[in-house]
Amino acid sequence: MNASTIFSEDPVSMAKHWIKEGGRRLHVVDLDGAFAGRPKNELLISQIVEAAGEVPVQVGGGIRTRAIAEAYLDAGVSSLIIGTKAVADMTFFEALVKDYPGRIILGLDARGEQIATEGWVTDAGISIAQYLSRIKNWPIQAIVYTDITRDGMMKGINSDLTKRVVSLSGVPVIASGGVKSIDDLRVLKESFRDEPENLFGVISGRALYERELSVTEGQALLDSNKTA
Repeated sequence: MNASTIFSEDPVSMAKHWIKEGGRRLHVVDLDGAFAGRPKNELLISQIVEAAGEVPVQVGGGIRTRAIAEAYLDAGVSSLIIGTKAVADMTFFEALVKDYPGRIILGLDARGEQIATEGWVTDAGISIAQYLSRIKNWPIQAIVYTDITRDGMMKGINSDLTKRVVSLSGVPVIASGGVKSIDDLRVLKESFRDEPENLFGVISGRALYERELSVTEGQALLDSNKTA
């Protein structure tokens, strides 16, 4: 929280920019909400959803009650990313997943094998393998797996653990944390060569804002049948 970098003071304009660049899905995190434990930017997010039009918007950060989840869905958010609450209250998470099949994404943030919650500041006391063994066969849309030690650091993505999340859960993964260039996408694509349907997507923030990666170029690579 004390090491944030501001790339723009106008998130709605940035959303429009990434859609213009060819973005097919927007990943939005209410960081204030993640730390506060409740949404802090609902109005701004609803404006982003409106600006996105037909482009789906997935939202995470501070979604820890049923009322909040339903309010976001009613506002047009395509998918909800549940992280802290999914780990702290599995009964809540299971009910939400089964009531809204295909619209709930598990946010799995980890340092090494250990899951972290509360905006990454708390060790949840459970490993990735232990947690994923408990959610087998739940109708989760995808899992956003983030290697905390790499997120925003542009150190390269952790492709080995990303692949392992899929093997442990049977759920498609959205890779996150450390994407620095198109070379990371090549590594990921090669890792999922035999099961491309299990790589649901890749989240990139800093690399895009610092123009180290192009949305168009990245999507073209992942769309192609070639591995290089």
